[in-house]
Amino acid sequence: MARRTGLREFQLSVAERIRTAASRTALSSKLGFQVGADNWFVALHQVNEVIPVPPMVPVPLTRSWFRGVSNIRGNLYGVVDFSAFAGGDPTPPGVERRVILVSDRLVAGAGILVSRMLGLRNPDQFTAVPRPADAAPWVGAAYTDAGGTRWLELDLPALVREQRFLEVGA
Repeated sequence: MARRTGLREFQLSVAERIRTAASRTALSSKLGFQVGADNWFVALHQVNEVIPVPPMVPVPLTRSWFRGVSNIRGNLYGVVDFSAFAGGDPTPPGVERRVILVSDRLVAGAGILVSRMLGLRNPDQFTAVPRPADAAPWVGAAYTDAGGTRWLELDLPALVREQRFLEVGA
């Protein structure tokens, strides 16, 4: 009987260590992506997944940056062209484009179209710089990497609270 208790305790401690390590990694990892010429990253725990651009159905009488609605595994997602939403040029067609699905904990059924993915980033390898004075409310912070490239941090909770993001009707 003591042996089963020891095995059970061992299994529970291993499971707890895995959960702790996974949560630390999720909180510290950032997902890098490019929008136009700008490099961005977002906290990994704010994202459900990243997918290739799915077929989209345009929705009449919506803003030009709202690309349409897509059926992703039986769920409808509204897709926003992040570059156009932020005041830039619309994201051009290309095989590197991706849709970042926003975590359901923040808002259900939202995706943002980006130019390309840049992979996972370790925030410890960046240096904080002053946030641009004209930055949008969803720009959480600004950083530079070792090569001097500027990176902006997307604050997804602030973006999905933005009234303009929520009201896509023209």
